[in-house]
Amino acid sequence: MTLKHLSLATSCGIALALSAQATAAPLPGKGVSAQPVYTVQEEMFQTLIVDQALKQLGYTVKKPKMVDYNVGYTSIANGDTTFMTTNWDPLHNSKYEKAGGDKAFYRKGYYITGAAQGYLIDKKTADKYHITNISQLKDPKIAKLFDSDGDGKADITGCNPGWGCYNVTNYHLKKYGLTKTAELKEGNYSAIIADTIARYRNGKPVIYYTWTPNWVGGVLVPGKDVVWLEVPFTAIPDDPKADTTMSNGKNYGFNMNSERIVANKKWAQQNPAAAKLFSIMKLSVNDVSAENLMMRKGENSDEDIAAHAKAWIKAHQSQFDSWIKQAKAAAK
Repeated sequence: MTLKHLSLATSCGIALALSAQATAAPLPGKGVSAQPVYTVQEEMFQTLIVDQALKQLGYTVKKPKMVDYNVGYTSIANGDTTFMTTNWDPLHNSKYEKAGGDKAFYRKGYYITGAAQGYLIDKKTADKYHITNISQLKDPKIAKLFDSDGDGKADITGCNPGWGCYNVTNYHLKKYGLTKTAELKEGNYSAIIADTIARYRNGKPVIYYTWTPNWVGGVLVPGKDVVWLEVPFTAIPDDPKADTTMSNGKNYGFNMNSERIVANKKWAQQNPAAAKLFSIMKLSVNDVSAENLMMRKGENSDEDIAAHAKAWIKAHQSQFDSWIKQAKAAAK
């Protein structure tokens, strides 16, 4: 081949490459940024999976900000932040509506389903004293079994003030007539549940509130170490028609929840690819609990959690790729 022919071939190759680039559809998120928020470190895993999907669509995703739930909803509604992956439905319904509801938010699909919550006690004490219902704490003798500070009242490990569970657990104590014999220990959940686990390991009776997905169920295993307590009747604040009875006839006092991705409505309307993605992504509650347990065992740095998210994506690559494909199609 002569130099002239080589030059011509090279020129043709460059032209073809440029032509291919010109005809390739640009990524729908190019030039658009997104700001995720989350509330506790255990929510970062599910947040980062969504972040990676958005990046595949071309979006510039900023480092997730840790904020209180109330701040999260308000900031998303105002457009100061973009989305969060842990809108608890129906537990957060009042927060959702207060911040603007469907007029302010885009919320379609269910990211995580089957999220249970309620009260548990150690199995040893439950079996010995035949405790199956939280209303049995009205008996001062039963309540005193769970007294950790010497005031004669049962100390129930609660949750952070401002969380949805805070309102419900306090409401339960009043509605079930337990205020004279029981009290909630509230504050930073990670700290107070750690104290509860330490008490259990020291052979002392424990009673606590928890939820799934969470690492707690991997440390204190329901059915083995602890058992769920029923409640005497449904009592949900501001919802007199609520029914928390499960399909098996048990009533643990809380609705079965789903975690949904909630985003600023205007932003979602302007970004149909991201909106489609938010509506179709699915994550197993068991996968989140397993990852949270890995965090509990020491793999809890930002780098560790990012590695967990990438490993999950690799293990579910075909499903992940299908989400990207559907989201790209929605942008056309």
